[in-house]
Amino acid sequence: MTAFSDFAENKLIDWFFRAQAIGITGASAAAGTGPSTLYVGLLTAAPSDSAAGTEVSGGSYARVAVTSSLANWAGTQSAGSTTASSGTGGTTSNNNAITFPAPTANWGVVTHFAVYDAASAGNLLFYAALTVSKTINNGDAAPSFAAAALTFQIDN
Repeated sequence: MTAFSDFAENKLIDWFFRAQAIGITGASAAAGTGPSTLYVGLLTAAPSDSAAGTEVSGGSYARVAVTSSLANWAGTQSAGSTTASSGTGGTTSNNNAITFPAPTANWGVVTHFAVYDAASAGNLLFYAALTVSKTINNGDAAPSFAAAALTFQIDN
């Protein structure tokens, strides 16, 4: 079994989530920065490494765009951090609330969230089960993840 070093974890999180140059000696200019925007979605059936699961659709549902930046995703040293990662846990989280449109139809029982590389279709990048599943119905308040509610960890 192999593991990432803290240095590699920090560089990968800053590259993927926080729009920073990879900054690894010998990396080509083509490595550039990671995705400029990530899209958070809701699912009613579990995805896997090779299957997309079932994403909510209809009733005003849309993935939420989150610009990759130091301001929007925390550094690995602490939730809410807006400086380059320097922590040892390989973990980032959202610095701001992520709020979906208010449902205008029943969305069903949401069991997972996912991160994609496009506003629709695109590729599933990351996913996780919700701590508690949530039934979302027509007329409910807009679903939202509070700051620091979505966490992503590399290695550890």
